[in-house]
Amino acid sequence: MLTGSQIRQTFLDFFVAKGHREVHSSSLVPHNDPTLLFTNAGMNQFKDVFLGLEKRDYVRATSSQKCVRAGGKHNDLENVGFTNRHHTFFEMLGNFSFGDYFKKDAIAYAWEMITSKEWFGIEKDKLYVTIFNGEGGVPRDAEAYDLWVAQGVANRHIKLVFLNPKPLLHGRAGVGSGARGLRVSV
Repeated sequence: MLTGSQIRQTFLDFFVAKGHREVHSSSLVPHNDPTLLFTNAGMNQFKDVFLGLEKRDYVRATSSQKCVRAGGKHNDLENVGFTNRHHTFFEMLGNFSFGDYFKKDAIAYAWEMITSKEWFGIEKDKLYVTIFNGEGGVPRDAEAYDLWVAQGVANRHIKLVFLNPKPLLHGRAGVGSGARGLRVSV
């Protein structure tokens, strides 16, 4: 069984091997973002890059960002202490592309890292993935479906998800604008 430190390092090492720059965790209290009291997501330190306000000397990044969720969209304080999965402080592992690669490579990287014996080596038949089913004028994510099938994911292991009834903070793919679109998860 891997320790938390080993999982973190394996994740970062994988993406560094794929050409990503390892970026250290930013402060828990954002210095240049008056919209946030605390850093609550791994992408916070890259917000200005996604918005086109800042350019970095790299186009791929990976990080283990320290986060606090204590209010707002991700307010789950009422669940802290009552479930094993609700915490106010945690580290969020992330990989980011600033216009360098998109869904095809992101899916291939995720599947390789999770299933390859060289990395985490989780058995493929124990994993399920999600794609967006289509809703509210946004079509089903057929591209993601085809990409997962191309990775060898069985049809019965591809689950459909719908829009969250609350609007996404950063916009939805094909609807509005923003850094984050509809998510695909493993």
